[in-house]
Amino acid sequence: MRTPIRIALLCAAVSPLVADAAAQTAAPARLGIAPHASVSTANPLKKSVPDLNFTSVEQIGHWINTYRSKPEPQRLPKLFHAMAQLNMFADSDNSGLYLGFVGGVLAANPAMANGLIAKMFPLPQEHQAALIKSVAYSGLADWRDVLRANAERMPGRVVLIDRFATGTMPAFDAMKLDAGPVPLDVLWGNYFATGSYEPILRIVSVLKWSKEVDDVERLTIGSMAKWTLGTNASNDVDILRLLKSAVTTEPAANQKILTEVILAAETGETTKIRREALLAIEQLKIKGPEKTRTTAWWGQAGQIALSFGCIAASALGATAAIGIPCVIGGAASTAALKMMTP
Repeated sequence: MRTPIRIALLCAAVSPLVADAAAQTAAPARLGIAPHASVSTANPLKKSVPDLNFTSVEQIGHWINTYRSKPEPQRLPKLFHAMAQLNMFADSDNSGLYLGFVGGVLAANPAMANGLIAKMFPLPQEHQAALIKSVAYSGLADWRDVLRANAERMPGRVVLIDRFATGTMPAFDAMKLDAGPVPLDVLWGNYFATGSYEPILRIVSVLKWSKEVDDVERLTIGSMAKWTLGTNASNDVDILRLLKSAVTTEPAANQKILTEVILAAETGETTKIRREALLAIEQLKIKGPEKTRTTAWWGQAGQIALSFGCIAASALGATAAIGIPCVIGGAASTAALKMMTP
């Protein structure tokens, strides 16, 4: 039985992005956007850099949020160990943002990937799954070879490595955005690491689901995509510029919705997106199939509703904008369920 997806938009604003974020990768030619410089640097592992301790989720979040303007991939091993020690990978449904970020840094620096991973060992077995998933979600051209090359260091995780390598578990390119909570988180994490337009365009591609009338999971994912794009574009001029460029090239089903996202970003009216999404989900809950109307299903969904919004908000220092206590873990989800359930 598949775990119900998170209704993130019910509970928290997603990670506001700093307006000065730069270092974009080349945009798809169909958008007519001029290429940007790659975030990769020439073998920065050899550079001597001041020590930086990652001692809290907030500190890590700030570093992630500003990473695109000053990439420092040589710090990734220390970051990964700090995330593990702070239990930021403990809940697989809640860790997509961080896995996507780690994988994105590896993908942006393919020549350094093996060296960075080597510096993450020795690694306790309970944290090895996070590293494996990060590599699989990285988008590296040779990610399978990278996993196999490190399999001997993780003998207790050979089954997980094999499941990714054989396609039993989907890697970055094969992720289906309606398959659950993780894929959308991974795409945002990848963007934070790379500044690449690809993950943003993949999120844009599901905006049409925000008008879904039959499938509650797609409606939730589409609404989440709409709200996060609007919120982040209101604080990141590069995302806003990309969305404007994409309007005329997106399918008709997405053009009107994308125009609404752009307007909300420019006017700061993203709460309207949230209100409309709440209404649509409530209507589908009432009118939809029996399985989407049971109290048990919606209660269970509510328990994990904050996993996207709270991770992003807590990690990126946006909790002041949240109307409820927003921490990583079940307590915040329980509080949100009580507040959001009629």
